Amino acid sequence: MLQLQDISFSYDKEKPLLKGISFQLEKGDHLCVMGESGCGKSTLLKVIYGLYDLDEGSITWDEKPILGPAYHLIPGMDFTKFVAQDFDLMPYLTVEENISKFLSRFYPEESKKRTDELLEVIEMTQFAKEKVKYLSGGQKQRVAIARALAKEPELLLLDEPFGQIDNFKKNSLRRMLYKFLKEKNITCIVATHDSEDALAFADKMMVIQNGQNISYGVPKKLFKDPQSVYVASLFDEVNELNLGGVKRLLYPQQIKIVESSGLRAQVMNSYYQGTHWMIELKIKDQIIFSNHHEDLKKNTPVHLLIESFDQDNMEG
Repeated sequence: MLQLQDISFSYDKEKPLLKGISFQLEKGDHLCVMGESGCGKSTLLKVIYGLYDLDEGSITWDEKPILGPAYHLIPGMDFTKFVAQDFDLMPYLTVEENISKFLSRFYPEESKKRTDELLEVIEMTQFAKEKVKYLSGGQKQRVAIARALAKEPELLLLDEPFGQIDNFKKNSLRRMLYKFLKEKNITCIVATHDSEDALAFADKMMVIQNGQNISYGVPKKLFKDPQSVYVASLFDEVNELNLGGVKRLLYPQQIKIVESSGLRAQVMNSYYQGTHWMIELKIKDQIIFSNHHEDLKKNTPVHLLIESFDQDNMEG
């Protein structure tokens, strides 16, 4: 189990980057950490890895303390792997050499099998003999992930792991990677801007704002019942609508354009989204957005219906 108890960290001791963060993860759990740039996501991963010394609090893995450079000559814990955004690969070695570099040379067949397995996970078998210096940024990112998994860590920390990977590769890689981690019972923490990492694959989600944990729980529940505009905006465009004196946070898919209702609006713009149109609407002096199946002309009057998400199965 990973346990963080009321941790705080700062570079200069005056302006904390992380403040009073606590949570725990069971082995094999996946946590997605989300928040705007500069909120402290990457710093949190580095602290958990042991790259920095805490100002306050404690971090333990199976009740063993994770300590920073003040206690370890070489920062970082043996059971943990951290994939940062700079990759730190060996450019003049091939892809398979980068992955197998730290595997045992006394068991070449086993090392080869492990390397081939990870090449499949990152979908780069055909690039096995290619030198890393000739790869694209997205390909290097995939190699960095595979190298981190080579010795099968107990805890994997990923900082924006799919940030440089094309969408058509990103989706299949995510499915392959998270399936592999679950099969191997590897605990994983992902810092990301992409809500799909949370909604489709994470067991837990934490939202950080100004270095503080402001929301923690099952991703589905945080999505359906966001406690602030900040949390909701991490998933989608969000409307803050005042209805009958009650302020509600609504996603565009919750505001339906219908033939008749008591709520009227005026079309301001339409934006094509591929599977639908996002319609910009004006209610009195307020701008909101609604998803619709077709384009609507500017200044068209429309009627709106507000829908709620089904609240079933949100506990946990």
